[in-house]
Amino acid sequence: MTDKTEFDVGHDFMITKREPRDIGGIWISGRLNGRRFQALVFQGHADNAEWELGESRISKLWVQRLADKREVYNWDRGLDVAPQTDEAQAIVGFLECGLADHIFGACGDDGVL
Repeated sequence: MTDKTEFDVGHDFMITKREPRDIGGIWISGRLNGRRFQALVFQGHADNAEWELGESRISKLWVQRLADKREVYNWDRGLDVAPQTDEAQAIVGFLECGLADHIFGACGDDGVL
């Protein structure tokens, strides 16, 4: 596995699709660091804190490595597939820290993404 200090997570972050849902939240698809991801992101926190990835306002997050199509992470209102590599962990952390703020503009100039 690559040392996290050598991994420039997010340098090529790109949202490829935004798909609002009638019942709330937005499906986000994107790419970064040779992976693609899909996330269900909400403006507010989940009614049940166990359904949310940390305090990220993300209830679903799937990450796949493009090179071999390997699923390297999956959260669906709970952990289904733990990060399979240091890179996957760094990507999850990057998205967890700022994806909702980026989508909903909740953090102003202090946003991570």
